[in-house]
Amino acid sequence: MEKIKIAIIDDSQQMKDIAEEHFKNSDKYDLVYADGNGAAAFAEIESLKPDVVLLDLVLPNKDGFAVLAEIQALENAPKVIITSALTGDNFVHKAMQLGACDYVVKPCDLKVLDERILSAYSLNKSTESNLQSKIDKLLENYTQKPVKNRNLEERISNIFITVGIPAHIKGYQFLREAIKMAINEPEIVNSITKKLYPSIAEKYSTSPSKVERAIRHAIEVAWNRGKIENINNVFGLQVYNSNEKPTNGEFIALVADKMIIEGC
Repeated sequence: MEKIKIAIIDDSQQMKDIAEEHFKNSDKYDLVYADGNGAAAFAEIESLKPDVVLLDLVLPNKDGFAVLAEIQALENAPKVIITSALTGDNFVHKAMQLGACDYVVKPCDLKVLDERILSAYSLNKSTESNLQSKIDKLLENYTQKPVKNRNLEERISNIFITVGIPAHIKGYQFLREAIKMAINEPEIVNSITKKLYPSIAEKYSTSPSKVERAIRHAIEVAWNRGKIENINNVFGLQVYNSNEKPTNGEFIALVADKMIIEGC
């Protein structure tokens, strides 16, 4: 059987590493492209003509929805499967309406991903009624549960993904741990240097100064990626602009307060 040409548009180094290992040594697939630059992706897709594209929604420079719309404008557009950690029904619905043929939530089970790719590859253009049926089916799996019942770590992770903090940097873990501590003990944000950093450092066998620097770096990454609009949308008001960054303590307290108000 002729190999299925796969392209991956994903800013996560972990996802790209998994792809390299899973697809490059396969007798079913030919990995023709793997990169996370949303702005450059369209030209590569147009040139390489993959059969199936695995597309993340949170990308630097240009988000996945914009890339998806560009791909769908091609005369012989490849099938697009969204691979994202965002689980809200609005994300699923918008992706499907823009032309995605499937939506797989990260972390991806490789066996499931294989099944979805093979299904997408053999898929004919859906009729409008079939499309709506598929959207409804996907929403049954991915619609967000009531806030009080949702997993706290998933909610924090969704915020990080939305504002552009990648999971592979050290500050991601430290920042998530800090927010959970601030939810359980809100007053700890007033002792961030004396209690919070040392507690995280002890858990991860590192130093408080490295925890502080890693968290600061994670916040800077979000700002440098230009996710200010996403950040303000998450918190429901114009909290920041591109010229100002919160301190570690301010950001930790802001996310923790949001979690507490919504119900943990």
